[in-house]
Amino acid sequence: MAMGKLPAMATSSRPYGRRSAGRGPAGRGPAGGSADGDGTADLREAILAATAGLLAAKSFGDLAVGDILTAAGVSRGSFYFYFDSKHDVLAELVRRAVAAGHAAAEPWLAGSAFPGAPADPAAALRTGITAGAELWRASAPVLRAIVENWRTDPRLEALWAEQMQTFTDAAVAQISADPRASQRLAGQDIPALASALTWLGERLYYLAATGTPPFDDQDTLVATLLHIWTATLYAEPPEA
Repeated sequence: MAMGKLPAMATSSRPYGRRSAGRGPAGRGPAGGSADGDGTADLREAILAATAGLLAAKSFGDLAVGDILTAAGVSRGSFYFYFDSKHDVLAELVRRAVAAGHAAAEPWLAGSAFPGAPADPAAALRTGITAGAELWRASAPVLRAIVENWRTDPRLEALWAEQMQTFTDAAVAQISADPRASQRLAGQDIPALASALTWLGERLYYLAATGTPPFDDQDTLVATLLHIWTATLYAEPPEA
């Protein structure tokens, strides 16, 4: 099957997470340091890592920039050289998690073109869904934070809607390139169907990330999503 190409993302005005990791005015880095070399990039990564770590123990709403400064060991000036706010930091962490999510979906999106991917689409879906579950488990604090807070800030709302749309658009492209799925769904609104599958996955992965039964059991989570996707696309349950 041909791989579903990802669309160019739309951007809202002053989107989060777009500052350069390298240079400020006159080529200077944070706190007046040189922007050349690895030091400033290390500071930016320290801020991101500290925020991700803090979210494992504290809700995003209760997280203050001061908490991030202390955990990262950076100055306030260094923080604001890279990020507008804690929302800006979360946005960058979310972009990274979503990029990993697309990589997890590659076995199904690329089909036989993906090295080592199963030839059967249901098996490829199982591989991708399992990888997605493991990604959500590994990135649970960040992904819980965006799911719980994307409606609280206009730019986070635009960001998450855009990121989720990339999954929907990739699914639409792959469904359209798959003769079995296309025939099965003839006459259906494929973008709406793909969007429903995408948002359903977001909700179930989120429930798993929050430890909500029965989806806190990964086998149950994967089996449920796999059944829904294969029943929708291929009108048959997956092979055991």
